[in-house]
Amino acid sequence: MLPDTEVEAVVPGRAANPDNVKRVERVLGEAKFDSFFPVRNIGYTYVNFLRGVAKFPAYCDNYGDGRDADAICRKLLATSFAHFVQETGANWPALTPATARSYPAQNNPVLATMPQNEAIPTYKQALWYLRENGYVEGSAVGAYQDCFRGTGSSIFSVFYPCSQNASGQTIDYFGRGSKQLSWNYNYGAFSKSLYGDVNVLLDNPGRVADTWLNFASAIWFAVYPQSPKPPMTWVVDGTWVPNAVDQANNMSPGFGATVHIINGGIECGGGTEKSQVLNRIAAYKEFARELAVPVPASEVLGCASMKGFQPGSAAATKAYLDKNWGYNGSNPGGVSWACQLVDYQMPFSLANPGDYKQCVDYMFRGQVKYNGQIVIDNTK
Repeated sequence: MLPDTEVEAVVPGRAANPDNVKRVERVLGEAKFDSFFPVRNIGYTYVNFLRGVAKFPAYCDNYGDGRDADAICRKLLATSFAHFVQETGANWPALTPATARSYPAQNNPVLATMPQNEAIPTYKQALWYLRENGYVEGSAVGAYQDCFRGTGSSIFSVFYPCSQNASGQTIDYFGRGSKQLSWNYNYGAFSKSLYGDVNVLLDNPGRVADTWLNFASAIWFAVYPQSPKPPMTWVVDGTWVPNAVDQANNMSPGFGATVHIINGGIECGGGTEKSQVLNRIAAYKEFARELAVPVPASEVLGCASMKGFQPGSAAATKAYLDKNWGYNGSNPGGVSWACQLVDYQMPFSLANPGDYKQCVDYMFRGQVKYNGQIVIDNTK
């Protein structure tokens, strides 16, 4: 990741911009960005987009093995933007520029240059929502919370603790930004990746809406492996090649696999494509056309028949840490006093310095209190 000081120096056309940003600028200039997102919330700026790209050099990166980096970047942008449509779009078939201009948060200058009473295609209605509809900062209605509430709580609730508002209520981690990042464990993981501290964004989730993190959150999700799922970039650039396990679960390269990565548990499977998936596919085809991305007939665009990324998938990498339950005769009681690599998600990752020690400390010495009582005691 690029340091924030360098990220915040990025502006359009700057000679010192990182290579991946320069590539995005070639493929998607500001005028085209405006034409793609005419009704975007004014918080979604082109500068914020470029800074989100800059933060993660793997997005629209160079390739040293002969792959066409510009072509991959165009396909990655078409894929990302199609998901923006479903996650943040107005999805309002009758929406016109005249109507959009009546909303102060959507009144972008480009709208004044468009035919005022012609409906805006739905694929160009992405980024309408900066925050999930119906929520405001500080809301505490119990939504999107996996908070520690004593015995039986998940390990993620221990390491991604929910914050409270000024009234002492546990805040909601509703969708924010172009990915509509939600749930405290996602805010915590994103925060730890960026700052080495889960609490930066758990305490201030509004930053995911109000800064360049509104795009960086989506790009982080696109490049960050979540075993056994591959990052979206691996699907787009061909790094992920299905193995026998993937094939048995009908997991194929193409846009459909990225839908499964984004929201497979809700939108995929069942044998019939859901309306959300059809909306994503329609948007993908339009952005692919606009960006000169070939969509071959063989590309699997839907995910109705997909069973998901399972243990043993080609994308299942041992990047997380869990307790090593093995026996070590050199230690008292034969306890291992160690953590081991696993291919399922845990709060501890090789990607984060200090996580191994944190894993060992918690698994063998950790205590967690709730209402003044010790409810988890790993010292015994």
